[in-house]
Amino acid sequence: MHEPFLVPMPKVIAHRGDSANYPENTLPAFLSAVKMNIDVIETDVHLSKDGVLVIWHDPTLDRNTNGSGRIEDHTLPQLKTYDAGYTFTKDGGRTFPFRGKGITLCTLDEALKACPDQRFNVDLKTKDLAIVDEFLAVVQTNQAEARVLGASFHLSNLRELRRKEPKILTSLTTVEVLSYLILQKLHILPRTLGKGRRIIFQVPVSQGILKIVTKEFVTQMHKRNAVIQVWTINTRKEMEELFALGVDSIMTDKPALVIEVAEKSGLRNK
Repeated sequence: MHEPFLVPMPKVIAHRGDSANYPENTLPAFLSAVKMNIDVIETDVHLSKDGVLVIWHDPTLDRNTNGSGRIEDHTLPQLKTYDAGYTFTKDGGRTFPFRGKGITLCTLDEALKACPDQRFNVDLKTKDLAIVDEFLAVVQTNQAEARVLGASFHLSNLRELRRKEPKILTSLTTVEVLSYLILQKLHILPRTLGKGRRIIFQVPVSQGILKIVTKEFVTQMHKRNAVIQVWTINTRKEMEELFALGVDSIMTDKPALVIEVAEKSGLRNK
């Protein structure tokens, strides 16, 4: 089945935008990633108290703003009052270059409109199926079905998304990855994976003592037309090793670095 999101195959994925140089998951971070020609921006959404899809990673405001409390306990107007650049620092807390500069939390709708040609990998954080309906409404309003991929650690969210809108590609969630990994380790993988859609593995190199991304894993999953995307890789050495291993995509907090590595490896044109 043709998967528009995967054409061309993404090699470099900016984890929460250009989070090395701008406050993560904010419009400045996204616009910087777009400017450097990143393939995909990975981001996260929560459902606000008034039912709006707000981009943010943590369940709370505390780590990255001057506010506190859960995202889901605030309305969008309340969330917009907080400073999303408040804690960003590149020098260990000596300076905070974006504090008081008017950077606020943004919505998925705002991000899709600000970056109209950009592919987004969107992690649905809220464990409430209402998030799926709102996600679909925003994506469809922006006619973005071909440039978004749905992800979630909640299998119920992904099952609902797949049922309601099969045009939107999804990654596997943890329990699905584990089931395939067990079959691979036991050498009893079926000849085909999934039901017509390409399978997208978004995985760390290892989980605890379990090594996930091995040459055998990549080889066997590629034989079955699966896509291997690895997170979150921030060193040149590991990026080079993973690309040499044959993984399809690398997610990173250092998008400029992964672009450089991919280009030097001949995997991406300058």
